[in-house]
Amino acid sequence: MKTISHWLASPWRRSVAAALAGALPVLAFPEPSWWWFAYVALVPWTALLRSAPTGKRALYDGWWGGFGFMLAMHHWLLPNLHVFTFVIAALLGALWAPWGWLVRRLLPARPSPGRVAAALVVLPSGWLLIELVRSWQGLGGPWGVLGSSQWEVEPALRLASVGGVWLIGFLVVAVNVAVAVLVAVRRCRVAAMAGLVATAVAASAAWVWSPRPDVKDRVRIAVVQPGVIQGGTNAPDRRFDREEQLTRELAGQGADLIVWGESSVGYDLDDRPDFARRLAALSRETGANILVNVDARRSDRPGIYKSSILVGPDGRTGARYDKMRLVPFGEYIPARSLLGWATSVGEAAAEDRRRGTEQVVMNAGHGLRIGPMVCFESAFSDMSRNLVDDGAQILVAQSATSTFQQSWAPEQHASLAALRAAETGRPMVHATLTGVSAVYGPSGQRIGSWLGTDASTSAVFEVPLADGVTPYVRFGEWPVYAALLIMVAWCATEGVRVQRLRLRRRPAPGPRERPAHPSHGSPARPGH
Repeated sequence: MKTISHWLASPWRRSVAAALAGALPVLAFPEPSWWWFAYVALVPWTALLRSAPTGKRALYDGWWGGFGFMLAMHHWLLPNLHVFTFVIAALLGALWAPWGWLVRRLLPARPSPGRVAAALVVLPSGWLLIELVRSWQGLGGPWGVLGSSQWEVEPALRLASVGGVWLIGFLVVAVNVAVAVLVAVRRCRVAAMAGLVATAVAASAAWVWSPRPDVKDRVRIAVVQPGVIQGGTNAPDRRFDREEQLTRELAGQGADLIVWGESSVGYDLDDRPDFARRLAALSRETGANILVNVDARRSDRPGIYKSSILVGPDGRTGARYDKMRLVPFGEYIPARSLLGWATSVGEAAAEDRRRGTEQVVMNAGHGLRIGPMVCFESAFSDMSRNLVDDGAQILVAQSATSTFQQSWAPEQHASLAALRAAETGRPMVHATLTGVSAVYGPSGQRIGSWLGTDASTSAVFEVPLADGVTPYVRFGEWPVYAALLIMVAWCATEGVRVQRLRLRRRPAPGPRERPAHPSHGSPARPGH
């Protein structure tokens, strides 16, 4: 221990150690998918924060750990954003600076059992509020929130139906805190064990009492994944040709809906009526409406939009959804007048895409109501919740991660659909241009096989439809509100405690001395 403490005495070595410790949780996400590792991944970082010699150093360690986590979580952006990836990681990493101070405050060298009990609820609450702030799409959105690492764990998915990915994240951090105390603070092991037992009881209660989706019927949904189409001026035409070929192979397979990926059509359909006619012919041939995604400058209004458009046997049905939450730097540059230089160091958006104004539930035929989302909108749990609240029976995400084919991004993105399905009790289809495409049932369970990044194919999935309302859809992000209340209560309690300590340390006033009256007068008043 003395050797480690001596090595960490250097501020730079300590900063590197904090960044490495902060990066560890990424191993719980796809592609490694060591989901079990999430429950101990924060322990080294927590131990480092506890050992900070000062509160100021704990702030730095929190910042460096957050930087490591953000950089590791978004490392696949490096080939495109280059040095700007480090800038983004540093800015977002600063959100964890207060959490670093909080860890040291609640878990000092010799914490009391009461302090440990407080840490088991306050530290997860602080983490949740950090994830809430960074989930704002202007800061990059909720990519890599800790709870989403549990996307393939059935008990965790059941928790998602109760409190969303937020409840999973809260419990994962609570387990990490308890394990850190078990390892490092012997005198408080009873409190730590109590925390672990409480977490297990909460998960078990959700498993037993949370409502199961009531499956009523099944539909057949087809996904068309054309695969990588090499660049060039005619790439959109060649992609459309491949999608048309794959869709034609679905004729006679009884599909109720066919879904193409994001940017599957590179021209506005008013500007290319030949594309519109070909899509209508495909719909007639297959007997199903086709949900395409147009990434083009619109003919009826200025600007470039990414739009989900439903095409039937007679042409466009009129249902259209314009993407609302755009990818920072990928589809627009925040504060372009200040940060426009990002286009010179990477592949940032040369022109900002335009935003849609409202979510849309579409009637896809055969009595089927779908809720479309585009690309990383599937990371936002509130969007899928709103669509289900508006009557969507199936959630559909159209995506394209072709730029990041050889990274962990496609698998990470596909895994998010499992959580959205479990949260809402509705199946979800994740259709991409180049993989990974996936379909999940209303409990978040995988249906069929993933279509990997090496596949150029189409596939039909038997998708169960479910009724009922999950607690998450009914009550929303209640774990976040609970975390906020916990933090407010702790701050108020801590403020009162600090004030009492100050009063105790203030020296007591001494006895008042009576003024002396000389018996023989004074120079000012002789004879008195």
